[in-house]
Amino acid sequence: MPIDRRLLLKGAALGAGALALPAWAQVMNARGFTHDVASGEPGPDRVMLWTRYVPEAGGSGRLRWDVASDAEFGRVVASGEVRASAERDWCVKPVAEGLAPGQWYFYRFRDEGGRTSAVGRTRTLPMGAVDRFNIAVFSCSNLPFGLFNAYAHAAGRRDIDLLLHVGDYLYEYERGKYPAPADVLPGRVIEPAHEMVALADYRMRYASYRLDPDLQRLHRSAPMVMMWDDHESANDSWATGAENHQAESEGDWQARKIAAMRACREWLPVSDENWTQYRIGQLADLFRPETRLVGRTRQLDLGDFLRGKLNIPAAITEFRDGPWRDEARTLLGMEQERWLADGLRRSVGDGVRWQVLGQQVVMGSLSLTPEIARFLGGEASPEARMRVQVGLAAAQAGLPFNFDQWDGYPAARMRLLRASLEADANLLVLSGDTHNAWAFDLDHEGTPAGAEFAVQSVTSPGYEAQLAGDPGDVARAILAGNRQLKWADTSRRGYLTLELTPERATGEWHFMETIRQPSIALSGRHRMTATHGSRRFMAA
Repeated sequence: MPIDRRLLLKGAALGAGALALPAWAQVMNARGFTHDVASGEPGPDRVMLWTRYVPEAGGSGRLRWDVASDAEFGRVVASGEVRASAERDWCVKPVAEGLAPGQWYFYRFRDEGGRTSAVGRTRTLPMGAVDRFNIAVFSCSNLPFGLFNAYAHAAGRRDIDLLLHVGDYLYEYERGKYPAPADVLPGRVIEPAHEMVALADYRMRYASYRLDPDLQRLHRSAPMVMMWDDHESANDSWATGAENHQAESEGDWQARKIAAMRACREWLPVSDENWTQYRIGQLADLFRPETRLVGRTRQLDLGDFLRGKLNIPAAITEFRDGPWRDEARTLLGMEQERWLADGLRRSVGDGVRWQVLGQQVVMGSLSLTPEIARFLGGEASPEARMRVQVGLAAAQAGLPFNFDQWDGYPAARMRLLRASLEADANLLVLSGDTHNAWAFDLDHEGTPAGAEFAVQSVTSPGYEAQLAGDPGDVARAILAGNRQLKWADTSRRGYLTLELTPERATGEWHFMETIRQPSIALSGRHRMTATHGSRRFMAA
């Protein structure tokens, strides 16, 4: 591939400009299998395969795919044909059917000239009794901020059964916006240089990300379930707009949203269904909702609400008792809320042990504590200082800090947790988005309702970028003022694994030693366990 680890290291020595143009010119002119392989959407008898193939001029784009039980393809168990076309940006997503449940397989593509793609490894979901299943969870992978060492570490393991990416697989910003130029790791160049707005932009950004060798290895190692969060379209998006969309210069939001959704579904082995579920035998049902672009009501902004108000305490109370508690506000939309409530009931009725919600934004309640103000460093921006001031005022009135999370939609969260309890579900929530690692005991009006494992980012910076001081002190200050929060890490990057057995759900956060140099060394791990029937974490 044009961009591999040697080239990345060379780019670090010579500067980003030495790498960007020649490598990207090669990519744009590449023919054949340009972006490795991937798999996803597993079921007990099927799995979706993915590759991208650009034929030579006049070529048909016809490909043959094979699935085998051995890496040498001596025992091919399924095969078929598919055609790559410009209409789908040369990406193909055939579904291999007729497979055996709970089995590992190998797959590849071949063109008409006999040239083959890389070989990928995938597996089907099990049926019946399952003793153990391990899910690796990822979030917030901003390529210019650093190397995808978390992907490399997970790709090297052989105890992971399923990959789950809960969003921000890539970022929409132009070069130099996020990260700022001083924070870009040399050699980590995104295309296009401008913010992605049109379909061609989104396709090109996926093309630049999917050249990363560690991301390719991850996709090659196991099937992935994925759903976008906001940065796959635009920051802080909702059904009818986004904070980072300006209609006057960027056109119609619906056209941009459709382009973002289309490019994601072209470039990844993901379902065209907005929400769906995956049954892991009698062990678990994994529900994969959509919380961002389909049903979400616009986020509230306390700062905007307070602007121009003379009596701030009275205005905060008005905000809390009015807009914030509005029953009509939702992340999922009412149709999806009903689907999830029905799915939880069916899952429990079918005797499935765990109901796992693999979704994008944190569900646990999180407010700022007064101690946080002392961690604002001298380099904190005026915007960061203002956010802290507003957040502290909100906390005094019983309001959360981040209204883009479930905290901003308390009535919708209450409906979901109530439905889970009414179904007698053993709810586990997986989430991302914040760049930090959290463990929450979820409750509904004081009744334990579930355990939430929130994963830290792969590369995007966490609280350490805004708060000075020892990260342990920062975490303790946040813990002290948040009843549901049981553990936090606010400074390290990495990923999470969730190991499920019939009696226990154990999350293990893996922290990478660095994202600035190629390395799979860990700086540490942390484990938290919830037992079946408890709907909360075990006491330390």
